[in-house]
Amino acid sequence: MPKYSIVVPFHNEEDSVTTLYDRLKATMEQVGDTFELVFVDDGSSDRTYRLLEEIAAVDSRVLVVKLRRNFGQTSALAAGFDHAQGDFILAMDGDLQHSPHEIPNFLAKLEEGYDVVSGWRAQRGDNFIMRRIPSRAANWLMASLSGVNIHDFGTTFKAYRREVIHNIPLYGEMHRFIPALASWYGASICEIPISNPPRDSGKSHYGISRTFRVFFDLLTIRFLLKYMTRPLHFFGSIGALGVVSGSLLAMWLLVLKVVTGQHIMDIHGPIFVIAGIMILAGIQMIGIGLLGELQVRHFHTASHRAPYTIDRVIRLRSEESLLQ
Repeated sequence: MPKYSIVVPFHNEEDSVTTLYDRLKATMEQVGDTFELVFVDDGSSDRTYRLLEEIAAVDSRVLVVKLRRNFGQTSALAAGFDHAQGDFILAMDGDLQHSPHEIPNFLAKLEEGYDVVSGWRAQRGDNFIMRRIPSRAANWLMASLSGVNIHDFGTTFKAYRREVIHNIPLYGEMHRFIPALASWYGASICEIPISNPPRDSGKSHYGISRTFRVFFDLLTIRFLLKYMTRPLHFFGSIGALGVVSGSLLAMWLLVLKVVTGQHIMDIHGPIFVIAGIMILAGIQMIGIGLLGELQVRHFHTASHRAPYTIDRVIRLRSEESLLQ
């Protein structure tokens, strides 16, 4: 079993595959401990998979996971984490914007006892208006809402202890919230600065539209961190408030009807309708909370479902395993 696993998702990165492999191999061989390189092809349409296949054919330390289509970065990372066998798992991008020479810094922090080590792009080289300003705003909101005091949630360049990352379910675009989710499980987290050079080749898969998706993800992560195991506390509180308020209005109208004999629908018709809507909406919110509680129970009892499907997994068997 390797001590370290390096997980790298690729999507149409044919220009960087070989270079990144050479740099990773040289760095990890200098580290000195056993390691494996887990390369995930996330439905590339260029020569990325063919190059990965050629690498796996000559190096038994390389595991290639080919997904059937492009599932997105979070799912590709989840596939890599699920197939990684190392005690320490490090994830990075495949576009050469993350330097393998910085990997020992991450591993040293894990050896110190931290569960999650997050990279911090302190000096970013990308566009100030289109990338850096939205990123700073999003990172500030993430830190405020999650309570995890780090500067950079967006980078993939992070290292984890195996038992921590395997306890975090990944789906959608949740990879950027791994530190927040890990903190919910009680993980210790630290941050180290990393370089962020511009891309040498290829096209970035990120744009300004991603900022809007991040906003909705922030709402999701805030809800998950606070009410993940008790959704009835959220929906039930709103529902109970609606039912109580609507009932008080209805009782007031009933008293008016009995005491004064007024024709309620003619004089207070809108209030009567509002009271009925508040009661019905409150009952619905309580019902949603109860369904959420059932989903939580199902989550803790059902088998794990992966957010991806695999086409094939390739690894060259080493000579030692062939002799056994």
